[in-house]
Amino acid sequence: MGMDAVRDEIRLYLRARVALIVLVTVEERRALRMLDQVRRDRDPSADLVTWDVAAGLESADGRQLPRAGSPPEALAKIQELAVKEPGRRDLYVLKDFHAFWDRDPVVRRRLRNLADKLVYTGASLIVTTPVRTVPVELGDDAVVVEMPLPDGDELRRELDHLIDNTKGVKNALTAAGRSRLAQAALGLTAARARQAFAKAIVRDDVLDDRDIDAVVAEKKAVIRESEALEFYSAEEGPDDLGGLGALKKWLGLRERAFGDAAREFRLPAPKGIALIGIPGTGKSLTAKMIGGLWRLPLLRLDVGALYGSLVGESEERVRRALRLAETVSPCVLWIDEVEKALAAGGHDGGTSQRVFGTVLTWMQEKTAPVFVVATANDVSALPPETLRRGRFDEVFFLDLPTEEERREIITVHLRKRGRKPEAFDVHRLARDCDGFVGAELEQVIVDAMYEAFGADRDDITTDDVARAAAETVPLSKSQREVIEDLRTWLREGRAQSASFTDAELAAAGHQVPVLEV
Repeated sequence: MGMDAVRDEIRLYLRARVALIVLVTVEERRALRMLDQVRRDRDPSADLVTWDVAAGLESADGRQLPRAGSPPEALAKIQELAVKEPGRRDLYVLKDFHAFWDRDPVVRRRLRNLADKLVYTGASLIVTTPVRTVPVELGDDAVVVEMPLPDGDELRRELDHLIDNTKGVKNALTAAGRSRLAQAALGLTAARARQAFAKAIVRDDVLDDRDIDAVVAEKKAVIRESEALEFYSAEEGPDDLGGLGALKKWLGLRERAFGDAAREFRLPAPKGIALIGIPGTGKSLTAKMIGGLWRLPLLRLDVGALYGSLVGESEERVRRALRLAETVSPCVLWIDEVEKALAAGGHDGGTSQRVFGTVLTWMQEKTAPVFVVATANDVSALPPETLRRGRFDEVFFLDLPTEEERREIITVHLRKRGRKPEAFDVHRLARDCDGFVGAELEQVIVDAMYEAFGADRDDITTDDVARAAAETVPLSKSQREVIEDLRTWLREGRAQSASFTDAELAAAGHQVPVLEV
């Protein structure tokens, strides 16, 4: 929901005589500017009266108001003012009032009484709070409205205002450059965006394209503060991921799906994919590759960090993380090992089910262009409804790599470590490493390098890698039964192979190609 929609929603509640509105935001100054506009549009003669524990009651129009230091006094004075002039359509804003209603039942009762009184006047009461939790006693009286973070247009206006009002700044940005700089700040509050822009300006008194990276770095730090989200610099591309031809083809067809051309074509943005399969087959690397391939921000949702000790804290964290992802969109949201969201197994008072349910509902109903990449190793731990269509565009299974894919993976890791693949017998190594997953293929090359380095040799050879492979027990042998169960899941047609297209599987008689392990 954008800022215009929130403004319209508040106007609608005021017209409906809703006496108590809880506005969830950390941006108090921005919220007050919006509410001031709402009250002026609604009635130019109305006042905006704010209260906080330090300043007491203050009028935006400069009216003399009675002193009210404590919350009970403030509620009593507001009732007197509203009842005394019932025709006035003033807005009364209580700042940080959640700190008082949480610990004082008298405050909760008086607030409820006041809401009942205000229904018969033109006045309304708005509580600004950074948390969504509302006391149960106020559930029937209050409506909760969440104020979104600023969008690109709003951040562009903040940037323009800062440039126009800062002396001595050399602006080397074009109009397109200003838009890109504002876009880089998506996910920040208006105040944090202003700080990032100001920091970029005073660094060298020049504003140019180099400052985009500085603003992105500031955003990474803010996202880390959210506790549950981590900003990744997605630098991997398709060449960094061996094999998985069918998955790469599917992603390639959707590479331009978030651009203007796709919108003009009336093409909906893809929702996401689920990557199920054997550990070490490249699920996490695929998520990073998608961000690099599509040139979109990559956010990783840390499922473990969602859980807090206080009642309602976990649900609030997941809602905050998902709102932030929507603000940064278009982006890729990577939910790693999604089955860990249910790790408590119902022994946490239902918190894990509520958190997981919140994520699933959001995935089903989201309209923002957030592409979800969910990875899972243990598909049996997931409820059946998790992988249904509507939440994901496709479910891919990442199997043990074929011999051809093993050659690709070995080539990728040799090149990544500065070795020339043509100097090695890659075909022999691929045969020797039958049943190895990508992570194990990488490790045998690393083991061979340690062996050569310890022996003071200049480089590694094919024989070094072959010896390291012979000393490795792959997962396909140590966990044979588990892997066979996973591969049976693919054979039953529950997912699309990440390596083979439907046509290739049809040519093979609808069977997963057999690997000798």
